[in-house]
Amino acid sequence: MPSTDARERLLTVAERLLLESGYDAVSVRAINSAAGMNPAAVHYHFGSKDALIAALLEARLAPVWQQRLDEVTERRRDGWAPTVPELVDLVVTPLAGLAADPVGQLRLRLLARFVLGRREPAWTSRWFGLGPWIELLRDARPELSKAGAAQRWLLAFGLVLQFFADGMPGEVPVETLRAFVAAGLAGS
Repeated sequence: MPSTDARERLLTVAERLLLESGYDAVSVRAINSAAGMNPAAVHYHFGSKDALIAALLEARLAPVWQQRLDEVTERRRDGWAPTVPELVDLVVTPLAGLAADPVGQLRLRLLARFVLGRREPAWTSRWFGLGPWIELLRDARPELSKAGAAQRWLLAFGLVLQFFADGMPGEVPVETLRAFVAAGLAGS
């Protein structure tokens, strides 16, 4: 069996176990066993449980944003600069879609755990880092320094992920979140 098949099997089994039992209750041993693989398979293919989860998040979430991000990149090449509400929509719309489904909710909780816990996984997708988002915000708000744009995004992503990871509190509509985050990113 090719290595990519083994990696995908581990990701699929891990996601199922995480959905059933939650992050803390799922061990590397349980993932290897449920996948019918060697007890060291997760460590061989990923290095650690956190690295497996990071790979799972990238594999499952990058496609959610990829088309829209490709369009933004192409439009920027043509001289377009995004507005702050467009940037907020770029982030919030896919997350709202994920929050409507139990597997999506799991992915949001895992992503929030990594981001809010200040874990630094080795992301391979450029969109999982702050750099491209800083560039986009500075296109919309050129007066912002890189550090200022980074601080705003850190606060915005933290709030957005907390909002969705908590299961979208019913008393705060998504539109209120959008408006609040846009105001924070755009504010003076």
